Amino acid sequence: MEYNTTRSKLLMPEYGRNVQRMVEYLMTIEDRDKRRKNAEAIIELMGTLNPHLKTIEDYKHKLWDHLVQMTDFKLDVDAPYPPPTPEELYRKPEVLPYPQASIKHRHMGKNLDALIQKALAETDPEKKQGFTQAIGYYMKLAYTNWHKEPVHDDMIKSELAELSNGELHYEPGGYKVYFDTRSNFKQNQGGGGGNRNRNFKGGGGSQGGQRGGGGQGGNYGGGGNYNKNRKFKNKNK
Repeated sequence: MEYNTTRSKLLMPEYGRNVQRMVEYLMTIEDRDKRRKNAEAIIELMGTLNPHLKTIEDYKHKLWDHLVQMTDFKLDVDAPYPPPTPEELYRKPEVLPYPQASIKHRHMGKNLDALIQKALAETDPEKKQGFTQAIGYYMKLAYTNWHKEPVHDDMIKSELAELSNGELHYEPGGYKVYFDTRSNFKQNQGGGGGNRNRNFKGGGGSQGGQRGGGGQGGNYGGGGNYNKNRKFKNKNK
């Protein structure tokens, strides 16, 4: 019985024990040409055992690097690619310069400071106020992500004034757009005349959306019925 504790360490476990034994035999071959041919055969076997590597660009280069790693960087053959070094493969990544600035209102995020600085640098009063309103809306959105209770405009106004040292004044409710709807309402409102719906007859007053009867909506009618496709005859004649 052979236990794993008595076996050599697998330097590349994804290729298995049998490939590791072939690599160990490869290191015992003294003839250089024979060693190179056996190395190429092992490379073909490694590509067959791991077909997903063939989807990588220049996958043969990666397989040769793995073969060198399995020999603990001691393989001496005329490879088509330069052998890697332990310093190149195990090099530690450079430390990222994470920002260390403290955020007073952490639930608002770091991007809020950049938005406030952009608004403060704006010289046009109208654009500056537009930036201020957009920042207020963003603060509302950030607040609702962390709190379940509703956010009040007065709180957003006071916090924005505090963050901008009193230079940005948020207007609760934002910009209001007014438009005249009287003409549109008059156009759709039914009067005391006929109903312009082609499918329903006029009546003496109804609650339906399209029935006649002196209603308030666009399809509400008054007295008679207006139908283009049907002719009515006087029963008295």
